Amino acid sequence: MKNKFIHKQKPKVAIYVRVSTDKQELENQLLQLRQYAAKSDWEIYHKYSEVISGKEEKRTQFDNLFIDAHLKLFDGVLFWSLDRFSRSGTLFTLQKLRELDNLGIFWHSYQDPYISTAGQWKDVIISIMSTLAKIERERISERTKAGLQRAKAEGKKLGRKAIPKSAIDEVKKLLMENKLSYREISQKVTYKTKYGKVHHVSPAMITKIKKQCSQKEGEQ
Repeated sequence: MKNKFIHKQKPKVAIYVRVSTDKQELENQLLQLRQYAAKSDWEIYHKYSEVISGKEEKRTQFDNLFIDAHLKLFDGVLFWSLDRFSRSGTLFTLQKLRELDNLGIFWHSYQDPYISTAGQWKDVIISIMSTLAKIERERISERTKAGLQRAKAEGKKLGRKAIPKSAIDEVKKLLMENKLSYREISQKVTYKTKYGKVHHVSPAMITKIKKQCSQKEGEQ
């Protein structure tokens, strides 16, 4: 089965590039990706690039890429290589690629041309990805179970902390003002875990909060 976007006139693609420290390397990669997009007859919607080490967790441009993907602002994503697309583990990478596919957005790795849903092998690639994701989930599940059993034995309190009320209230306030887009609200509202890790309130959560507010208004 061929990807439907291949038959679409001038598909819009987003380019994502991440390098560790060398800005010259970033420019070199962008140049080759632009040339590849032109050769493939793809229109470049936007270039999401960042100079950031693999150890750093905050990747603003990567987050912006997926916010815009949910807004359906482009048809495909072109990136340099799989290891440059994500270094957050196999399952996370597969989930993000599957997320793009579920949104109807194709993706293509320049250095690994076989890692692509932009051609006739899309179904095969998706099948392999699903199998790998299943294997990785099972491995994580086993490790998680072992960790939970150990934590329980040590008397530790289990469970993930919810988004703090202060962050939810701020989202509600910004929604009422109706001046910012969901993407802008997501970038503006953050909260910290007990370990100091900073999180943004996702567009999906903002949508959920908006829905809850609308339901309450309807009950009044």
